[in-house]
Amino acid sequence: MLVAKRNVLLQLDSDTQPSVFDSVVAIDSGADELLRHGGVEPIDVRPLVHGAIFTRGGEELRHTAIFIGGTDVATGEVLLREVLDSFIGPLRVSVMLDANGANTTAAAAVLTASRHVKVSGSRFLVLGATGPVGQRVVRLLAAEGASVRVASRDIQRARSVCQQIESRHPEAVLEAVETSSPDQTEDALRGVEAVIAAGAAGVQLVPEPMRTCAEGLKLAIDLNAVPPAGLEGVEPTDKAVERQGQVCYGAIGVGGLKMKIHRAAIGRLFESNDQVLDAEEIFALGRRLVEA
Repeated sequence: MLVAKRNVLLQLDSDTQPSVFDSVVAIDSGADELLRHGGVEPIDVRPLVHGAIFTRGGEELRHTAIFIGGTDVATGEVLLREVLDSFIGPLRVSVMLDANGANTTAAAAVLTASRHVKVSGSRFLVLGATGPVGQRVVRLLAAEGASVRVASRDIQRARSVCQQIESRHPEAVLEAVETSSPDQTEDALRGVEAVIAAGAAGVQLVPEPMRTCAEGLKLAIDLNAVPPAGLEGVEPTDKAVERQGQVCYGAIGVGGLKMKIHRAAIGRLFESNDQVLDAEEIFALGRRLVEA
């Protein structure tokens, strides 16, 4: 008797304890079985992947997939490379990288911005742009044709991010800016249509008077849900709330779309065995959801 194949998700997490959040989302998104591995290092990846690809074949391979999580995004990127290097020709399964929620959060932020400003040709400021989410926000904005100020308290780190993204998107219009003082932050805000704050949790990046006085600023998105707000005066629950003539979103306001994208991406993994879902692919999937 033929038994319908169950969808198995191999969860590779660089943290000691695999993320419960990611596990619950996976179950709600079509994974019938979870193989949860914590403390995963690059040397561990190959035997785990081979266990996934050698047990099924042909059409059955689409019922196995890999999710890479953990709070360390740089390690997640290394694990992704190891996973891809472990595949053998057609013996492969689909894989998704969303360490620290960086890819789904960045996709949701840029898609949210696109509801209110035309991204192509517009000027954006990304605060905390050298962090994992900030880098991906810059990357997606650049690919969409925006002009982006890449802000950091360390100008060398900002320049390094610009160089990395320009190597991926040579047409990118990027400007590294330093925001280690209030005057520098005020200068960075000057002339931009939208600001996306992707700084560390609980760190205020822009005081409310500076934000509200920024001439021409139409949209403010704060991805920090931990007080104090990254953009003072923007509440975590704000969702297209107008404040002093600016459309404002907080982390929870963006979070609904982020979760929708996350769930759809997990479900997508089981449609075929040859997908690699990184920032750009997750963004494209999110766009289809928004446009549907």
